Amino acid sequence: MQIDLSTRREIGVFDSGVGGFTVLRELRALLPHARLRYLADTAYAPYGSRTPEEIRMRSFAITEHLIAQGAQLIVIACNTATAHAIDALRQHWPAVQFVGTEPGIKPAVAASANGRIGLLATPSTARSTRLRALIERHAAGREITVQGCAGVVDHIEAGDLASPELQALVARHCAPLVEAGVDTALLGCTHYPLIEPLWREALGPAVTLLRIETAVARRAADLWGPSPSDAAHLAVETSGNPDALQSWMAAVLGWTGVNVQAWRPENANGLPVQTP
Repeated sequence: MQIDLSTRREIGVFDSGVGGFTVLRELRALLPHARLRYLADTAYAPYGSRTPEEIRMRSFAITEHLIAQGAQLIVIACNTATAHAIDALRQHWPAVQFVGTEPGIKPAVAASANGRIGLLATPSTARSTRLRALIERHAAGREITVQGCAGVVDHIEAGDLASPELQALVARHCAPLVEAGVDTALLGCTHYPLIEPLWREALGPAVTLLRIETAVARRAADLWGPSPSDAAHLAVETSGNPDALQSWMAAVLGWTGVNVQAWRPENANGLPVQTP
């Protein structure tokens, strides 16, 4: 497919759902004059419960769409999609810059005093070979406790950020880290900072909690450079229900002036399109 990148210059950001808004929020602050386009693949969220093949197919379909809209830099604001798709995307579109989202094993090692580090991730990220390679490369003999947190993203996608059910689920996922005596924990999913108080309560005040979205946004901003002062624009699209996402944005982020559009590919690289 021949794509003309000269018509518009945008930064594309995508995630399985709402988690990437943590990165987008940082990008808007760092690049207030940039054209930004966010795509939430809500119809297929959470990616953490999908197979690597499904994740790659969705990532290819979304990337093709973002490039067609003018994206010259794409931020994969999803640890799971980064783990399973970024290498293939870079190979397929070598002219496009990609910024991935990965657990900060190296800074966690630097921050830890006792050498015991916890990683809270989606089940798919927790099982990925890319994560294992990161740990082998940067852990330097430290003890890493990796916990796949099934079910957490579903609550966040539904706008449930503080229910007793979610609190109990978070506590259950944090228990292995507490038992291991970690002094540093990584939030290995961009959704997870949206419920940061719950993680802090479950882990306790002695555990340092590290986030990733600011570093990802800064990397994208450094690659992008300055934008014209009249270029500011934000487009939001979803494969799910636009009204539901617009309500979520207003309730959780306080963003009330952004219109959400539906994204309905006829065929996302072989995966049937789901109608919410």
